[in-house]
Amino acid sequence: MAEKTFAYYPGCSGAGTSIEYDKSNRAVCEELGIKLVDIPDWNCCGSTPAHQVDHVLSAALGARNFAQAEQLGLDTIITPCPACLKNQHNALEHMEEPGFAERVNELTRRPLTRKHSIKSVLQVILEDITPEEVAKHVKTPLSGIKIVPYYGCLMNRPGKSMKFDDDENPMALDRLMAAIGCEVLDFPLKQDCCGGAAGVADNKVTSRLSGRHLQVANHLGADAMVVACPLCQMNMDMRQAQANAYYGTSIKLPVFYYTQLMGLAFGIDKSRLALNKLIVDPAPVLAKIGKSAEEAQA
Repeated sequence: MAEKTFAYYPGCSGAGTSIEYDKSNRAVCEELGIKLVDIPDWNCCGSTPAHQVDHVLSAALGARNFAQAEQLGLDTIITPCPACLKNQHNALEHMEEPGFAERVNELTRRPLTRKHSIKSVLQVILEDITPEEVAKHVKTPLSGIKIVPYYGCLMNRPGKSMKFDDDENPMALDRLMAAIGCEVLDFPLKQDCCGGAAGVADNKVTSRLSGRHLQVANHLGADAMVVACPLCQMNMDMRQAQANAYYGTSIKLPVFYYTQLMGLAFGIDKSRLALNKLIVDPAPVLAKIGKSAEEAQA
């Protein structure tokens, strides 16, 4: 398969709180022939706060990243983070409104000279690589573990803007996890909000919402949860103890980035997947890999 090249935007979380996502993402993309060219001197996309303060400023933050990508001669940016994806989708949409681009250009002084697009890494793997091709790279099928895919509320919504997967019943993670051998459980809360950044102001909000997800996953018999969003992962993993305290439960459910599990299935060295960064110990789940196949042969 020919190598595919994209401008890469890791996002602020990828350089800090979700460094394991960035590392495993780079490792998996390398394995699949997706060449990531880092955008020089990229800036924060504005995340949640910027568009609530000033729509022009928020769009300018995204527009500058596209201007930086132009230096690479690349028109498509890919990012692992749903919030970064959504904000920079919004920037491109707003730039098409009458008079809006001129106001943005006054801030950036870097008018865009070409048409740009942005996709999630998940979208590129699903559509450009395909689950069938992913399966060909599997060296260690992850049979024996049951997972629930959690998409969060941003990756596919709003559908008219994101134009990826089904905005009511997405299946990208389901299909990719099945391709690497996991038993994928039907998770009815796959797009319900985990509380997002509300935990900064009031962690009871994230405890209540994330705790509900964890309880349903636990009730379904899941061994782990798989996510594609840094904030969702933080709320489900790092704040899992808070959710347990809120509900009086004692759930211990590892929360993996989908690229970490793909990396394991591909035989990528564990040090490149940063599994040690997870708060809830994944070792008991990883020990189950391949057990069902062994039992069937016994």
